[in-house]
Amino acid sequence: MEISEKELATQAKKVIEKILYITIASVNSKGEPWNSPVYSAFDENYNFYWVSWTENQHSKNLAENPNAFVVIYDSTVPEGTGFGVYVKGKVQQLKENNLEINKAIKLLYERKNNKPNRPEEFLGKFPRRIFKLTPEEIWVNSSRNLSVSPIDVRIDITKELLK
Repeated sequence: MEISEKELATQAKKVIEKILYITIASVNSKGEPWNSPVYSAFDENYNFYWVSWTENQHSKNLAENPNAFVVIYDSTVPEGTGFGVYVKGKVQQLKENNLEINKAIKLLYERKNNKPNRPEEFLGKFPRRIFKLTPEEIWVNSSRNLSVSPIDVRIDITKELLK
């Protein structure tokens, strides 16, 4: 029985809302890959935000190459029932004390039920920055039967379906 795009989008939304850590894949200028789990938050357009030290490998990689790949995977479920959301997009460092950085801080700290830091603590001389991933594509995998074997197939999920 095939699952509809709307049902898959509903599952994707639940995973995004439940899982606090995203895994970011990045590549440096030499083509060397790096993978990092980071605590994150997201907005109504499924832009993802996180805080990282500028000297972390993924931060250096993203400064050289803003293309990133994110996986959000629910590993809390029984074996064989896992569900992942895949996001390809561009990353930017938020560099100005403006509405966007304030929004990101609010989202990040409210998700943890903590009092937000001031925007100035992510700018200038301070070592940590807020990063934003803007999705270009979002998808999930779903099973299909091919002859006698099940396979995973990619199902694109539009941001409109997630709302």
